[in-house]
Amino acid sequence: MNTSIIKGWLMLMIIFATGCSDLESPTGSGDSNMERRDWAIAIHGGAGYFGEKDLTDEQERAYTESLSAALSIGEEMLAAGSGAVDVVESVIRMLEDDSLFNAGRGAVFTAEGVQELDASIADGASRNCGAITGIRGFRHPISVARSVMDSSDHVFFSGHGAGEFALSMGHEEAGDDWFWTQKAFRRYERAKAKSEQKNEGLDKKKGTVGCTVLDQAGHLAAGTSTGGMTYKQHGRIGDSPIIGAGTWADDRSCAISATGWGEYFIRTGVAQDVHGRMLHGKETLAQACRGAIFGEMGELGGDGGVVGVDAKGNIALVCNSSGMFRAWAIPTERGVAMFGATLEGTVEVH
Repeated sequence: MNTSIIKGWLMLMIIFATGCSDLESPTGSGDSNMERRDWAIAIHGGAGYFGEKDLTDEQERAYTESLSAALSIGEEMLAAGSGAVDVVESVIRMLEDDSLFNAGRGAVFTAEGVQELDASIADGASRNCGAITGIRGFRHPISVARSVMDSSDHVFFSGHGAGEFALSMGHEEAGDDWFWTQKAFRRYERAKAKSEQKNEGLDKKKGTVGCTVLDQAGHLAAGTSTGGMTYKQHGRIGDSPIIGAGTWADDRSCAISATGWGEYFIRTGVAQDVHGRMLHGKETLAQACRGAIFGEMGELGGDGGVVGVDAKGNIALVCNSSGMFRAWAIPTERGVAMFGATLEGTVEVH
């Protein structure tokens, strides 16, 4: 076995062991003098309070294979010179079709027993963005969000208006049977039973998907897609479609995608908080992510995490919950992980 393969497996083992702290560049400092990587990508498939005991070996393999497959799409596109926005959209489209996650097919049910989908996308080069919330009947919400960014004078469409816009742009429609899965429906039934017993009905396991990218041209992009929270009230909007809370990209600083308890991410503007800490506070990506997740959002009682890439290709994977489905890659290395403790240390990528 050659040394690069051995090195990659050793790094993967480190990530599994250290879990949801963060992952940064070889310098470990975000040094402005370091040479920019050719490209970098970080993705997530949701965060929450779960550990190895909550997943069977078969389920763990399924998540690992799915995250790895999505990561491979991004790696291949970036190595071929594709733009950051194209990569983000393509990776998230794949995850939206995977019923393991709470986005697109497999999205959770609202209190009314339907699926309402949210998505957003941001282009770090132009600082343009697009978002949709409460859309139904369209297979790829992330692509609708991109059309909002590229083909409208607006940033954010909701509900019926989002659907009308998607239809006018020719986006692929999909019936309720496409989105329905037994897993999501069972979660809805459990939440409904708890609600009827006057217990908390919201599901604290999240499956939002997201992707952040630095491309070969030095441009950043980010996107996020979700079905929200199980048994959420009709019309509830979380952080995923909100630029500045769940998604952010600016070539001057970073690309961020968030996952977790959306209300808290909105209250503290997590994604833009990371950007501000970097641009104005001169913090590194890892410092900024830790501050936003542990120092701001976490102190209010929220939970979840972010994945991010900065303008040099540093990568951060930070969460304050016990688990976050996540994967990352740079030209020489890649990793996939899902469990871990809520530590604030730094793992360096060599």
